Amino acid sequence: MANTPQAKKRIRRNDKRAEINGARMSRIRNFVKKVELAIEGGDKETAKTALLNAQPEMARGVARGVMHKNTAARKMSRLSKRVAAL
Repeated sequence: MANTPQAKKRIRRNDKRAEINGARMSRIRNFVKKVELAIEGGDKETAKTALLNAQPEMARGVARGVMHKNTAARKMSRLSKRVAAL
């Protein structure tokens, strides 16, 4: 258990950041899921618009430090390739 005020504050801060970061990752996953559902449904126009909405969300996740740059780039690339193949 934390004894110093500094350690107690760090615990509070970590809990708050974890909650915020979890919400950000969840939001990104939801956007990616919409693209994948549109791809499975075979609807190219919906998939394109969903992809255009998902890309800035992933980029924002990278900027906020929730996602690694290469991970986001890889996911965007794979989704783009799948949408183009429709």
